[in-house]
Amino acid sequence: MIIEYTNDGGEPQRFDAGRLRASEIQVIERTADGRWNDIKALLPDGDINAMRTVAWVIKKRLEPTLRFADFDPFEDELRVLLDAEEVRGYAEGIVAKYGANPEELAEAFDELRDVAADREACEQAIADATAPKDPAPVPQSENSPSPSAG
Repeated sequence: MIIEYTNDGGEPQRFDAGRLRASEIQVIERTADGRWNDIKALLPDGDINAMRTVAWVIKKRLEPTLRFADFDPFEDELRVLLDAEEVRGYAEGIVAKYGANPEELAEAFDELRDVAADREACEQAIADATAPKDPAPVPQSENSPSPSAG
């Protein structure tokens, strides 16, 4: 999960919430007043407290003196994006759910592109998920002639 912070039209900053130190998770839990698994589950829904707290903790890596009260972005300056692994999982789920309906499939893939942190990885995940699957190899029985027998 990636949190993107764009301050007042500036360059977006991206914070990877998928790799946190234990001490950072403890700070997040204390600040957001909840358990990490619960807070993390709120991120995909765009929960502002979860996004702000996680982004602040990660931002403190480069700005150690940054206080929580001083990191007060507007609601539209934070958004959650999916990392490459998450995109791959969603792409496979989309094909399973909408594969029989090309119009809904295309719509769902467009939505996935909008929330993917890495557009190129998203396109590869879509290509992989929609590629024809190799049929399972047919096991040879002991009585079947071998390819070299003739």
